[in-house]
Amino acid sequence: MENMMESLPNMRLTTQRQIILEELGKVTCHPTANEVYDMVRKRLPRIGLGTVYRNLELLADSGVILKLEVGGTQKRFDATVDPHYHIRCSACGKVDDIDIPLQEHINQAATAASSYKVLGHHIEFSGFCHSCLAKKPD
Repeated sequence: MENMMESLPNMRLTTQRQIILEELGKVTCHPTANEVYDMVRKRLPRIGLGTVYRNLELLADSGVILKLEVGGTQKRFDATVDPHYHIRCSACGKVDDIDIPLQEHINQAATAASSYKVLGHHIEFSGFCHSCLAKKPD
């Protein structure tokens, strides 16, 4: 992760950013900003929630991390920036990576069907996670 930070002009790798990146890199659960704040506070007890929010936004805007936004849901953050798909639980809101090949042909089809040069796409699947399925009556 430090190599990514070094390649970004005009951004210092502060202790706060370093710890935010380290903590985000330890998990695969795509935490919200509040969850990242709770993780970081264990190492930096005096850090403010606003500081965590600002740094997450800055890191996402710089392409160091991903910010996952779907209408009406909390923003979640992902240390994996390579293109990949996500699946969100419709009951609890949990987000996981889904390991299926990226469908590059969708970009070409969208370019052909529009006046745009399509650069990429975001697909998020929805369903019920294992925990929520176990709680539902048949």
